[in-house]
Amino acid sequence: MTKTSIEIAPGRFRESFGRHFEDFEIGHVYEHRPGRTVTENDNIWFTLLTMNTHPLHFDNEYASKSEFGQALVNSCLTLSIVVGMSVSDVSQKAIGNLGWTDIKLVNPVFTGDTLYAESTVIGKRESASRPTQGIVTVRTVGMKAGGVPVISFERSALIPKRGHAIDD
Repeated sequence: MTKTSIEIAPGRFRESFGRHFEDFEIGHVYEHRPGRTVTENDNIWFTLLTMNTHPLHFDNEYASKSEFGQALVNSCLTLSIVVGMSVSDVSQKAIGNLGWTDIKLVNPVFTGDTLYAESTVIGKRESASRPTQGIVTVRTVGMKAGGVPVISFERSALIPKRGHAIDD
């Protein structure tokens, strides 16, 4: 995460977070911290809020009879947490996300698991139609403590160039 202070008036400063388009380099890896331990309440609330009625996420008795022997964390919650963890490093200044692709769920997540994530810059180009912005693509991997991968995906975002972010 890039943190700077911008002088907005003589002797008055405002914190600014995130990266401008120019700050990204293909091949750079951002380790997102802090980690996040997923609780049972997180999983139940998210599952019910999003109207997912599969009992594997909120009925412990049902889930105990599954091959996992316990409730699974909703995969969309896993995606949301890992994307959220990457915001300060990747898209804090973004105009918007342009898309997520190649989402893979490679291992289950259970309540009590602590998630960490890292993003690798895999693409960067100037916008053809917006001269003050560029497109940055990252591959993000979410993993449990100990390094066991649980999710991976690619995400592209429209990022302002220096001097053109809302908080510049």
